[in-house]
Amino acid sequence: MNSEQTKSNNSALYTLITVFFFWGFIGASNGIFIPFCKAKFGLDQFQSQLIDFAFYGAYYIGALLLFIFSSIAKKDILNGWGFKKGIIYGLLISTFGAVLMILAVTQGSYLFILGALFIVALGFSLQQTSAQPFAASLGEPHSASSRLNLAGGINSLGTTIGPIVVSIALFGVIAGVNIEEFAQKPDSLDSMRILYVFVGGLFLLAAALFHFSKKLPSGKSDSTFETANKAMQTLIAITVILVAIFAYIFSRYEDAEFITRFIENKEKDYLGLGLTVSTLLVVVIGLFFANTTAQKNPEGWGAMKYPQLVLGMLALFAYVGVEVTIGSNLGELLVTADFGSISGPALAPYMSMYWGSLMIGRWAGAITVFNPSSQLKKILLIVVPYVAFGVVLAANAISGQDVTPLYAYAFVILFQIAGFFLGKDQPSRTLMIFGLMGMTAMLIGLFTTGTIAIFAFMSGGLFLSIMWPSIFSLAIAGLGKYTSQGSAFLVMMILGGGIIPPLQGKLADIIGIHASYFIPVLCFAFIAFYGWKVIGILEKQGIGKEIEVGGAH
Repeated sequence: MNSEQTKSNNSALYTLITVFFFWGFIGASNGIFIPFCKAKFGLDQFQSQLIDFAFYGAYYIGALLLFIFSSIAKKDILNGWGFKKGIIYGLLISTFGAVLMILAVTQGSYLFILGALFIVALGFSLQQTSAQPFAASLGEPHSASSRLNLAGGINSLGTTIGPIVVSIALFGVIAGVNIEEFAQKPDSLDSMRILYVFVGGLFLLAAALFHFSKKLPSGKSDSTFETANKAMQTLIAITVILVAIFAYIFSRYEDAEFITRFIENKEKDYLGLGLTVSTLLVVVIGLFFANTTAQKNPEGWGAMKYPQLVLGMLALFAYVGVEVTIGSNLGELLVTADFGSISGPALAPYMSMYWGSLMIGRWAGAITVFNPSSQLKKILLIVVPYVAFGVVLAANAISGQDVTPLYAYAFVILFQIAGFFLGKDQPSRTLMIFGLMGMTAMLIGLFTTGTIAIFAFMSGGLFLSIMWPSIFSLAIAGLGKYTSQGSAFLVMMILGGGIIPPLQGKLADIIGIHASYFIPVLCFAFIAFYGWKVIGILEKQGIGKEIEVGGAH
Protein backbone atom coordinates (compact mmCIF):
# COMPACT_ATOMS: atom_id res chain seq x y z
CA MET A 1 0.00 0.00 0.00
CA ASN A 2 1.57 3.31 -1.11
CA SER A 3 1.84 6.40 1.07
CA GLU A 4 -0.85 8.30 -0.86
CA GLN A 5 -3.36 5.47 -0.42
CA THR A 6 -2.43 5.21 3.25
CA LYS A 7 -3.17 8.92 3.75
CA SER A 8 -6.52 8.53 1.96
CA ASN A 9 -7.44 5.53 4.10
CA ASN A 10 -6.38 7.33 7.28
CA SER A 11 -8.63 10.22 6.25
CA ALA A 12 -11.49 7.75 5.78
CA LEU A 13 -10.79 6.19 9.16
CA TYR A 14 -10.86 9.57 10.90
CA THR A 15 -14.22 10.28 9.25
CA LEU A 16 -15.44 6.78 10.06
CA ILE A 17 -14.74 7.04 13.76
CA THR A 18 -17.11 10.03 13.94
CA VAL A 19 -19.87 7.53 13.11
CA PHE A 20 -18.86 5.44 16.12
CA PHE A 21 -18.97 8.64 18.15
CA PHE A 22 -22.57 9.33 17.03
CA TRP A 23 -23.78 5.91 18.21
CA GLY A 24 -22.35 6.46 21.67
CA PHE A 25 -23.37 10.11 21.91
CA ILE A 26 -27.06 9.58 21.07
CA GLY A 27 -27.44 6.26 22.90
CA ALA A 28 -25.92 7.43 26.20
CA SER A 29 -27.74 10.79 26.12
CA ASN A 30 -31.02 8.87 26.38
CA GLY A 31 -30.21 8.51 30.08
CA ILE A 32 -30.79 12.27 30.48
CA PHE A 33 -33.64 12.47 27.96
CA ILE A 34 -35.69 9.67 29.58
CA PRO A 35 -36.31 11.33 33.01
CA PHE A 36 -36.93 14.63 31.22
CA CYS A 37 -39.59 13.07 28.95
CA LYS A 38 -41.11 11.28 31.93
CA ALA A 39 -41.68 14.62 33.65
CA LYS A 40 -42.57 16.51 30.46
CA PHE A 41 -45.26 14.11 29.25
CA GLY A 42 -46.49 12.69 32.58
CA LEU A 43 -45.26 9.15 31.88
CA ASP A 44 -44.75 6.15 34.14
CA GLN A 45 -41.34 4.47 34.20
CA PHE A 46 -42.33 1.84 31.62
CA GLN A 47 -43.53 4.47 29.15
CA SER A 48 -40.36 6.50 29.55
CA GLN A 49 -38.29 3.36 28.78
CA LEU A 50 -40.00 3.13 25.38
CA ILE A 51 -37.28 5.54 24.27
CA ASP A 52 -34.85 2.62 24.58
CA PHE A 53 -37.35 0.28 22.94
CA ALA A 54 -37.60 2.57 19.89
CA PHE A 55 -33.86 3.21 19.73
CA TYR A 56 -32.46 -0.30 20.18
CA GLY A 57 -35.41 -2.05 18.56
CA ALA A 58 -34.48 -0.20 15.37
CA TYR A 59 -31.05 -1.86 15.37
CA TYR A 60 -32.75 -5.26 15.39
CA ILE A 61 -35.34 -4.38 12.74
CA GLY A 62 -32.69 -2.87 10.45
CA ALA A 63 -30.37 -5.88 10.66
CA LEU A 64 -33.29 -8.31 10.26
CA LEU A 65 -34.65 -6.54 7.17
CA LEU A 66 -31.20 -6.56 5.58
CA PHE A 67 -30.93 -10.30 6.26
CA ILE A 68 -34.44 -10.99 4.89
CA PHE A 69 -33.90 -8.99 1.70
CA SER A 70 -30.50 -10.64 1.18
CA SER A 71 -32.07 -14.07 1.69
CA ILE A 72 -34.79 -13.32 -0.87
CA ALA A 73 -32.21 -12.01 -3.35
CA LYS A 74 -29.83 -14.88 -2.45
CA LYS A 75 -26.95 -12.42 -2.27
CA ASP A 76 -25.47 -10.08 0.32
CA ILE A 77 -27.13 -6.76 -0.50
CA LEU A 78 -24.79 -4.76 1.73
CA ASN A 79 -21.73 -6.34 0.15
CA GLY A 80 -23.20 -5.47 -3.27
CA TRP A 81 -23.45 -1.81 -2.28
CA GLY A 82 -20.07 -1.79 -0.59
CA PHE A 83 -19.51 -0.80 3.04
CA LYS A 84 -18.77 2.81 2.05
CA LYS A 85 -22.20 3.25 0.43
CA GLY A 86 -23.81 1.39 3.31
CA ILE A 87 -22.45 3.98 5.72
CA ILE A 88 -23.56 6.86 3.46
CA TYR A 89 -27.09 5.44 3.18
CA GLY A 90 -27.17 4.91 6.96
CA LEU A 91 -26.08 8.51 7.60
CA LEU A 92 -28.76 9.83 5.24
CA ILE A 93 -31.43 7.79 7.04
CA SER A 94 -30.21 9.18 10.38
CA THR A 95 -30.27 12.70 8.90
CA PHE A 96 -33.92 12.18 7.95
CA GLY A 97 -34.56 10.94 11.50
CA ALA A 98 -32.94 14.11 12.89
CA VAL A 99 -35.27 16.23 10.72
CA LEU A 100 -38.23 14.26 12.06
CA MET A 101 -36.94 14.79 15.61
CA ILE A 102 -36.88 18.56 15.02
CA LEU A 103 -40.52 18.39 13.92
CA ALA A 104 -41.40 16.07 16.82
CA VAL A 105 -40.02 18.34 19.54
CA THR A 106 -41.62 21.35 17.81
CA GLN A 107 -45.01 19.63 18.03
CA GLY A 108 -44.27 18.31 21.54
CA SER A 109 -45.51 14.80 20.68
CA TYR A 110 -43.97 11.89 22.61
CA LEU A 111 -45.07 9.27 20.05
CA PHE A 112 -43.59 11.41 17.27
CA ILE A 113 -40.33 11.65 19.25
CA LEU A 114 -40.24 7.85 19.57
CA GLY A 115 -40.80 7.46 15.83
CA ALA A 116 -38.07 9.97 14.98
CA LEU A 117 -35.63 8.27 17.34
CA PHE A 118 -36.46 4.94 15.67
CA ILE A 119 -35.51 6.37 12.26
CA VAL A 120 -32.24 7.81 13.62
CA ALA A 121 -31.33 4.41 15.06
CA LEU A 122 -32.45 2.61 11.88
CA GLY A 123 -29.70 4.56 10.13
CA PHE A 124 -27.32 3.59 12.94
CA SER A 125 -28.17 -0.07 12.33
CA LEU A 126 -27.01 0.17 8.71
CA GLN A 127 -23.94 2.16 9.78
CA GLN A 128 -23.12 -0.42 12.46
CA THR A 129 -23.39 -3.32 10.03
CA SER A 130 -21.13 -1.51 7.54
CA ALA A 131 -18.64 0.41 9.66
CA GLN A 132 -16.83 -2.35 11.57
CA PRO A 133 -15.84 -4.43 8.49
CA PHE A 134 -15.11 -1.18 6.63
CA ALA A 135 -12.71 -0.08 9.37
CA ALA A 136 -11.00 -3.46 9.13
CA SER A 137 -10.59 -3.02 5.35
CA LEU A 138 -8.87 0.38 5.58
CA GLY A 139 -5.35 -0.93 5.83
CA GLU A 140 -3.28 -4.05 6.33
CA PRO A 141 -5.08 -7.05 7.90
CA HIS A 142 -2.56 -7.34 10.75
CA SER A 143 -3.43 -3.81 11.98
CA ALA A 144 -7.22 -4.19 11.72
CA SER A 145 -7.69 -4.77 15.45
CA SER A 146 -5.97 -1.50 16.32
CA ARG A 147 -8.33 0.41 14.01
CA LEU A 148 -11.36 -1.29 15.58
CA ASN A 149 -10.14 -0.53 19.09
CA LEU A 150 -9.58 3.12 18.13
CA ALA A 151 -13.14 3.25 16.82
CA GLY A 152 -14.44 1.58 19.98
CA GLY A 153 -12.58 4.09 22.14
CA ILE A 154 -14.16 6.98 20.24
CA ASN A 155 -17.57 5.32 20.66
CA SER A 156 -16.97 5.35 24.41
CA LEU A 157 -15.90 8.99 24.30
CA GLY A 158 -19.29 9.72 22.73
CA THR A 159 -21.07 7.86 25.54
CA THR A 160 -19.07 9.91 28.06
CA ILE A 161 -19.84 13.40 26.79
CA GLY A 162 -23.34 12.69 25.39
CA PRO A 163 -25.11 13.06 28.76
CA ILE A 164 -23.14 16.24 29.47
CA VAL A 165 -24.02 17.92 26.16
CA VAL A 166 -27.70 16.93 26.31
CA SER A 167 -27.90 18.09 29.92
CA ILE A 168 -26.50 21.49 28.89
CA ALA A 169 -28.83 21.58 25.89
CA LEU A 170 -31.87 20.91 28.06
CA PHE A 171 -31.06 22.69 31.31
CA GLY A 172 -28.04 24.96 30.72
CA VAL A 173 -25.17 24.81 33.21
CA ILE A 174 -27.12 26.24 36.13
CA ALA A 175 -27.09 23.79 39.01
CA GLY A 176 -30.11 23.00 41.13
CA VAL A 177 -32.71 22.86 38.36
CA ASN A 178 -35.79 20.88 39.36
CA ILE A 179 -36.39 18.56 36.43
CA GLU A 180 -40.17 18.33 36.94
CA GLU A 181 -40.63 22.09 37.22
CA PHE A 182 -38.34 22.74 34.26
CA ALA A 183 -40.08 20.14 32.08
CA GLN A 184 -43.42 21.88 32.48
CA LYS A 185 -42.16 25.09 30.89
CA PRO A 186 -43.74 25.57 27.43
CA ASP A 187 -40.34 26.15 25.79
CA SER A 188 -38.46 23.34 27.60
CA LEU A 189 -38.02 21.34 24.35
CA ASP A 190 -36.71 24.26 22.28
CA SER A 191 -33.06 23.49 23.01
CA MET A 192 -33.50 19.89 21.82
CA ARG A 193 -34.60 21.26 18.46
CA ILE A 194 -31.36 23.24 18.22
CA LEU A 195 -29.33 20.19 19.27
CA TYR A 196 -30.84 18.01 16.53
CA VAL A 197 -30.29 20.72 13.92
CA PHE A 198 -26.62 20.45 14.85
CA VAL A 199 -26.65 16.62 15.00
CA GLY A 200 -28.49 16.33 11.67
CA GLY A 201 -25.97 18.67 10.10
CA LEU A 202 -23.12 16.47 11.35
CA PHE A 203 -24.79 13.36 9.89
CA LEU A 204 -25.11 15.12 6.53
CA LEU A 205 -21.54 16.43 6.65
CA ALA A 206 -20.16 12.95 7.40
CA ALA A 207 -22.17 11.49 4.49
CA ALA A 208 -20.81 14.19 2.17
CA LEU A 209 -17.22 13.54 3.27
CA PHE A 210 -17.60 9.86 2.43
CA HIS A 211 -19.37 10.53 -0.87
CA PHE A 212 -16.84 13.03 -2.21
CA SER A 213 -13.79 11.00 -1.16
CA LYS A 214 -13.57 9.32 -4.57
CA LYS A 215 -10.22 7.59 -3.97
CA LEU A 216 -11.51 5.61 -1.01
CA PRO A 217 -12.18 1.88 -1.43
CA SER A 218 -15.82 0.81 -1.67
CA GLY A 219 -15.16 -1.74 1.04
CA LYS A 220 -16.43 -5.09 -0.18
CA SER A 221 -15.68 -8.50 1.31
CA ASP A 222 -15.03 -11.72 -0.59
CA SER A 223 -17.41 -13.77 1.55
CA THR A 224 -20.36 -15.55 -0.01
CA PHE A 225 -23.91 -15.20 1.32
CA GLU A 226 -25.21 -18.32 3.04
CA THR A 227 -28.98 -18.79 3.10
CA ALA A 228 -30.75 -19.98 6.26
CA ASN A 229 -34.46 -20.08 5.55
CA LYS A 230 -35.50 -21.79 8.78
CA ALA A 231 -33.49 -19.31 10.84
CA MET A 232 -35.07 -16.44 8.91
CA GLN A 233 -38.58 -17.83 9.47
CA THR A 234 -37.89 -18.21 13.20
CA LEU A 235 -36.60 -14.63 13.50
CA ILE A 236 -39.64 -13.33 11.60
CA ALA A 237 -41.95 -15.30 13.92
CA ILE A 238 -40.19 -13.88 16.98
CA THR A 239 -40.51 -10.37 15.54
CA VAL A 240 -44.24 -10.73 14.73
CA ILE A 241 -44.98 -11.96 18.27
CA LEU A 242 -42.95 -9.13 19.83
CA VAL A 243 -44.68 -6.50 17.69
CA ALA A 244 -48.10 -7.95 18.59
CA ILE A 245 -47.33 -7.88 22.33
CA PHE A 246 -46.00 -4.32 22.30
CA ALA A 247 -48.87 -3.17 20.07
CA TYR A 248 -51.31 -4.48 22.67
CA ILE A 249 -49.33 -2.85 25.48
CA PHE A 250 -49.42 0.47 23.60
CA SER A 251 -53.17 0.14 22.97
CA ARG A 252 -53.80 -0.14 26.71
CA TYR A 253 -52.29 3.32 27.17
CA GLU A 254 -54.93 4.72 24.81
CA ASP A 255 -57.62 3.57 27.23
CA ALA A 256 -58.70 6.41 29.55
CA GLU A 257 -59.83 3.95 32.23
CA PHE A 258 -56.41 2.27 32.17
CA ILE A 259 -54.61 5.59 32.51
CA THR A 260 -56.79 6.57 35.49
CA ARG A 261 -56.38 3.23 37.26
CA PHE A 262 -52.72 2.51 36.74
CA ILE A 263 -51.05 5.89 36.31
CA GLU A 264 -53.13 8.54 38.03
CA ASN A 265 -54.24 6.24 40.88
CA LYS A 266 -50.85 4.46 41.03
CA GLU A 267 -52.38 0.97 40.86
CA LYS A 268 -50.05 -1.92 40.06
CA ASP A 269 -50.26 -3.25 36.52
CA TYR A 270 -49.49 -6.95 36.91
CA LEU A 271 -50.89 -7.82 33.49
CA GLY A 272 -48.54 -5.26 31.92
CA LEU A 273 -45.62 -6.82 33.79
CA GLY A 274 -46.61 -10.27 32.56
CA LEU A 275 -46.81 -9.02 28.98
CA THR A 276 -43.41 -7.36 29.24
CA VAL A 277 -41.84 -10.51 30.73
CA SER A 278 -43.34 -12.46 27.84
CA THR A 279 -41.33 -10.37 25.34
CA LEU A 280 -38.15 -11.63 27.01
CA LEU A 281 -39.40 -15.22 27.02
CA VAL A 282 -40.27 -15.03 23.31
CA VAL A 283 -36.64 -14.21 22.46
CA VAL A 284 -35.11 -16.78 24.82
CA ILE A 285 -37.47 -19.65 23.96
CA GLY A 286 -37.34 -18.83 20.24
CA LEU A 287 -33.55 -19.01 20.10
CA PHE A 288 -33.33 -22.18 22.19
CA PHE A 289 -35.97 -23.77 19.95
CA ALA A 290 -33.91 -22.84 16.89
CA ASN A 291 -30.70 -24.35 18.25
CA THR A 292 -32.36 -27.52 19.61
CA THR A 293 -34.13 -28.16 16.31
CA ALA A 294 -30.96 -27.39 14.34
CA GLN A 295 -29.00 -29.97 16.34
CA LYS A 296 -31.39 -32.66 15.07
CA ASN A 297 -31.53 -31.46 11.46
CA PRO A 298 -29.09 -28.61 10.61
CA GLU A 299 -30.37 -28.09 7.06
CA GLY A 300 -31.80 -24.60 6.61
CA TRP A 301 -30.64 -23.29 9.98
CA GLY A 302 -27.26 -21.94 8.93
CA ALA A 303 -25.22 -20.51 11.79
CA MET A 304 -27.94 -21.25 14.35
CA LYS A 305 -26.85 -24.89 14.48
CA TYR A 306 -23.84 -23.80 16.55
CA PRO A 307 -24.59 -23.64 20.30
CA GLN A 308 -21.75 -21.18 20.95
CA LEU A 309 -23.50 -18.73 18.60
CA VAL A 310 -27.03 -19.13 19.98
CA LEU A 311 -25.85 -18.84 23.59
CA GLY A 312 -23.65 -15.95 22.45
CA MET A 313 -26.69 -14.24 20.92
CA LEU A 314 -28.46 -14.48 24.29
CA ALA A 315 -25.31 -13.29 26.09
CA LEU A 316 -25.04 -10.30 23.75
CA PHE A 317 -28.78 -9.66 24.22
CA ALA A 318 -28.20 -9.62 28.00
CA TYR A 319 -25.05 -7.49 27.65
CA VAL A 320 -26.67 -4.71 25.60
CA GLY A 321 -29.80 -4.93 27.75
CA VAL A 322 -27.95 -4.54 31.05
CA GLU A 323 -25.66 -1.84 29.67
CA VAL A 324 -28.65 0.24 28.60
CA THR A 325 -30.99 -0.51 31.50
CA ILE A 326 -28.49 0.48 34.22
CA GLY A 327 -27.93 3.87 32.59
CA SER A 328 -31.51 4.50 31.50
CA ASN A 329 -32.99 3.80 34.93
CA LEU A 330 -30.18 5.51 36.85
CA GLY A 331 -31.77 8.95 36.47
CA GLU A 332 -35.01 7.76 38.07
CA LEU A 333 -33.06 6.05 40.87
CA LEU A 334 -30.99 9.13 41.76
CA VAL A 335 -34.02 11.41 42.19
CA THR A 336 -35.21 9.29 45.13
CA ALA A 337 -34.46 10.43 48.68
CA ASP A 338 -32.34 7.34 49.46
CA PHE A 339 -29.98 8.35 46.65
CA GLY A 340 -29.68 12.05 47.40
CA SER A 341 -32.61 13.49 45.39
CA ILE A 342 -30.23 14.26 42.51
CA SER A 343 -32.02 15.67 39.44
CA GLY A 344 -31.71 17.99 36.45
CA PRO A 345 -28.18 18.92 35.34
CA ALA A 346 -26.77 17.39 38.54
CA LEU A 347 -27.53 13.98 36.99
CA ALA A 348 -25.06 14.53 34.15
CA PRO A 349 -21.78 13.72 36.01
CA TYR A 350 -23.20 10.43 37.29
CA MET A 351 -24.56 9.45 33.86
CA SER A 352 -21.30 10.50 32.29
CA MET A 353 -19.24 8.50 34.78
CA TYR A 354 -21.36 5.38 34.21
CA TRP A 355 -20.83 5.55 30.44
CA GLY A 356 -17.28 6.77 31.00
CA SER A 357 -16.65 3.58 32.95
CA LEU A 358 -17.04 1.68 29.68
CA MET A 359 -14.43 3.96 28.14
CA ILE A 360 -12.09 3.31 31.08
CA GLY A 361 -12.28 -0.43 30.48
CA ARG A 362 -12.05 -0.22 26.68
CA TRP A 363 -8.95 1.94 26.78
CA ALA A 364 -7.35 -0.58 29.11
CA GLY A 365 -8.53 -3.45 26.91
CA ALA A 366 -6.84 -1.90 23.87
CA ILE A 367 -3.37 -2.01 25.43
CA THR A 368 -2.59 -5.49 24.07
CA VAL A 369 -3.03 -4.25 20.48
CA PHE A 370 0.23 -2.28 20.73
CA ASN A 371 2.25 -5.32 21.86
CA PRO A 372 3.95 -3.76 24.89
CA SER A 373 6.47 -5.76 26.89
CA SER A 374 5.09 -7.79 29.78
CA GLN A 375 6.36 -5.32 32.38
CA LEU A 376 5.14 -2.25 30.49
CA LYS A 377 1.74 -3.85 29.97
CA LYS A 378 1.34 -4.37 33.72
CA ILE A 379 2.14 -0.70 34.31
CA LEU A 380 -0.25 0.46 31.57
CA LEU A 381 -3.08 -1.69 32.93
CA ILE A 382 -2.85 0.42 36.09
CA VAL A 383 -2.10 3.81 34.53
CA VAL A 384 -4.42 3.87 31.50
CA PRO A 385 -7.69 3.38 33.46
CA TYR A 386 -6.84 6.38 35.63
CA VAL A 387 -5.94 8.48 32.60
CA ALA A 388 -9.39 7.67 31.17
CA PHE A 389 -10.93 8.44 34.58
CA GLY A 390 -9.23 11.83 34.47
CA VAL A 391 -10.70 12.48 31.00
CA VAL A 392 -14.22 11.82 32.30
CA LEU A 393 -13.69 14.11 35.30
CA ALA A 394 -12.18 16.84 33.08
CA ALA A 395 -15.07 16.69 30.60
CA ASN A 396 -17.55 17.21 33.43
CA ALA A 397 -15.49 19.91 35.13
CA ILE A 398 -15.16 21.89 31.89
CA SER A 399 -18.94 21.81 31.50
CA GLY A 400 -19.26 23.46 34.91
CA GLN A 401 -20.30 20.40 36.92
CA ASP A 402 -19.18 19.64 40.46
CA VAL A 403 -17.08 16.47 40.18
CA THR A 404 -15.84 16.27 43.77
CA PRO A 405 -18.43 13.57 44.71
CA LEU A 406 -16.84 11.35 42.04
CA TYR A 407 -13.23 11.45 43.28
CA ALA A 408 -13.77 8.44 45.54
CA TYR A 409 -14.79 6.38 42.48
CA ALA A 410 -11.05 6.03 41.84
CA PHE A 411 -11.06 3.27 44.48
CA VAL A 412 -13.72 1.27 42.55
CA ILE A 413 -11.54 1.24 39.43
CA LEU A 414 -9.04 -0.95 41.31
CA PHE A 415 -11.50 -3.85 41.07
CA GLN A 416 -11.60 -3.58 37.29
CA ILE A 417 -7.79 -3.50 37.15
CA ALA A 418 -7.74 -6.65 39.29
CA GLY A 419 -10.20 -8.25 36.85
CA PHE A 420 -7.86 -7.61 33.92
CA PHE A 421 -4.93 -9.23 35.74
CA LEU A 422 -7.06 -12.24 36.72
CA GLY A 423 -8.44 -12.57 33.19
CA LYS A 424 -4.98 -13.09 31.67
CA ASP A 425 -6.12 -11.90 28.20
CA GLN A 426 -8.40 -14.94 27.84
CA PRO A 427 -11.87 -13.82 26.68
CA SER A 428 -13.87 -16.63 28.32
CA ARG A 429 -12.03 -16.28 31.63
CA THR A 430 -12.25 -12.46 31.55
CA LEU A 431 -15.94 -12.63 30.63
CA MET A 432 -16.71 -14.95 33.53
CA ILE A 433 -14.73 -12.84 36.03
CA PHE A 434 -16.22 -9.56 34.90
CA GLY A 435 -19.69 -11.10 34.84
CA LEU A 436 -19.31 -12.24 38.45
CA MET A 437 -17.90 -8.85 39.47
CA GLY A 438 -20.81 -7.07 37.77
CA MET A 439 -23.31 -9.33 39.50
CA THR A 440 -21.64 -8.68 42.87
CA ALA A 441 -21.69 -4.91 42.26
CA MET A 442 -25.42 -4.99 41.46
CA LEU A 443 -26.11 -6.99 44.63
CA ILE A 444 -24.17 -4.45 46.70
CA GLY A 445 -26.23 -1.68 45.08
CA LEU A 446 -29.46 -3.54 45.84
CA PHE A 447 -28.72 -3.97 49.54
CA THR A 448 -27.28 -0.49 50.23
CA THR A 449 -28.22 3.12 49.54
CA GLY A 450 -26.44 6.44 49.12
CA THR A 451 -22.94 6.81 47.69
CA ILE A 452 -21.99 3.13 48.08
CA ALA A 453 -25.00 2.00 46.06
CA ILE A 454 -24.52 4.73 43.43
CA PHE A 455 -20.89 3.73 42.91
CA ALA A 456 -21.88 0.04 42.81
CA PHE A 457 -24.43 0.63 40.06
CA MET A 458 -22.09 2.93 38.12
CA SER A 459 -19.34 0.32 38.30
CA GLY A 460 -21.47 -1.88 36.09
CA GLY A 461 -19.93 0.10 33.22
CA LEU A 462 -16.43 -0.96 34.29
CA PHE A 463 -17.32 -4.64 34.11
CA LEU A 464 -19.37 -4.34 30.91
CA SER A 465 -16.55 -2.63 29.04
CA ILE A 466 -14.90 -5.75 27.58
CA MET A 467 -18.01 -7.84 27.02
CA TRP A 468 -18.91 -6.97 23.42
CA PRO A 469 -15.58 -8.11 21.88
CA SER A 470 -15.28 -11.08 24.23
CA ILE A 471 -18.78 -12.42 23.53
CA PHE A 472 -18.51 -11.68 19.82
CA SER A 473 -15.19 -13.49 19.34
CA LEU A 474 -16.31 -16.54 21.33
CA ALA A 475 -19.71 -16.74 19.60
CA ILE A 476 -18.33 -16.80 16.04
CA ALA A 477 -15.44 -19.16 16.84
CA GLY A 478 -15.54 -22.23 14.58
CA LEU A 479 -18.41 -21.00 12.38
CA GLY A 480 -16.35 -21.21 9.18
CA LYS A 481 -18.40 -20.16 6.13
CA TYR A 482 -21.23 -19.09 8.46
CA THR A 483 -19.09 -16.47 10.24
CA SER A 484 -20.58 -13.52 8.33
CA GLN A 485 -24.12 -14.77 8.94
CA GLY A 486 -23.39 -15.37 12.62
CA SER A 487 -22.05 -11.84 12.93
CA ALA A 488 -25.31 -10.48 11.46
CA PHE A 489 -27.35 -12.53 13.97
CA LEU A 490 -25.23 -11.13 16.81
CA VAL A 491 -25.81 -7.52 15.67
CA MET A 492 -29.56 -8.24 15.80
CA MET A 493 -29.21 -8.96 19.51
CA ILE A 494 -28.74 -5.26 20.18
CA LEU A 495 -32.50 -5.77 20.57
CA GLY A 496 -31.70 -6.47 24.24
CA GLY A 497 -31.42 -2.72 24.71
CA GLY A 498 -35.05 -2.40 23.59
CA ILE A 499 -36.51 -5.27 25.67
CA ILE A 500 -34.74 -5.31 29.05
CA PRO A 501 -35.03 -1.56 29.98
CA PRO A 502 -38.84 -1.50 29.48
CA LEU A 503 -39.02 -4.72 31.51
CA GLN A 504 -37.13 -3.11 34.37
CA GLY A 505 -39.25 0.03 33.94
CA LYS A 506 -42.50 -1.93 34.28
CA LEU A 507 -41.10 -3.78 37.28
CA ALA A 508 -40.05 -0.45 38.82
CA ASP A 509 -43.64 0.80 38.55
CA ILE A 510 -44.71 -2.15 40.72
CA ILE A 511 -41.91 -2.84 43.23
CA GLY A 512 -39.97 0.46 43.11
CA ILE A 513 -36.99 1.62 41.09
CA HIS A 514 -34.35 0.45 43.59
CA ALA A 515 -35.64 -3.12 43.91
CA SER A 516 -36.00 -3.37 40.12
CA TYR A 517 -32.21 -3.46 39.82
CA PHE A 518 -32.26 -7.21 40.42
CA ILE A 519 -32.79 -7.42 36.62
CA PRO A 520 -29.13 -6.43 35.99
CA VAL A 521 -28.08 -9.09 38.54
CA LEU A 522 -29.70 -11.77 36.38
CA CYS A 523 -28.14 -10.38 33.20
CA PHE A 524 -24.63 -10.37 34.64
CA ALA A 525 -25.19 -13.90 35.98
CA PHE A 526 -26.07 -15.23 32.51
CA ILE A 527 -23.05 -13.52 30.94
CA ALA A 528 -20.77 -15.10 33.57
CA PHE A 529 -22.42 -18.47 32.83
CA TYR A 530 -21.70 -18.06 29.10
CA GLY A 531 -18.04 -17.29 29.82
CA TRP A 532 -17.82 -20.54 31.78
CA LYS A 533 -19.93 -22.70 29.41
CA VAL A 534 -18.62 -21.68 26.00
CA ILE A 535 -15.11 -23.09 26.34
CA GLY A 536 -16.51 -26.54 27.01
CA ILE A 537 -18.64 -26.20 23.88
CA LEU A 538 -15.66 -25.13 21.76
CA GLU A 539 -13.46 -27.93 23.12
CA LYS A 540 -16.07 -30.49 22.07
CA GLN A 541 -15.80 -29.08 18.55
CA GLY A 542 -12.02 -29.46 18.60
CA ILE A 543 -11.28 -25.77 19.16
CA GLY A 544 -8.86 -25.95 22.05
CA LYS A 545 -7.38 -22.47 22.15
CA GLU A 546 -8.78 -19.15 23.25
CA ILE A 547 -9.93 -16.59 20.69
CA GLU A 548 -8.20 -13.22 20.51
CA VAL A 549 -10.41 -10.32 21.58
CA GLY A 550 -11.22 -7.88 18.77
CA GLY A 551 -12.75 -4.39 18.64
CA ALA A 552 -15.34 -3.00 21.04
CA HIS A 553 -18.94 -2.05 20.36
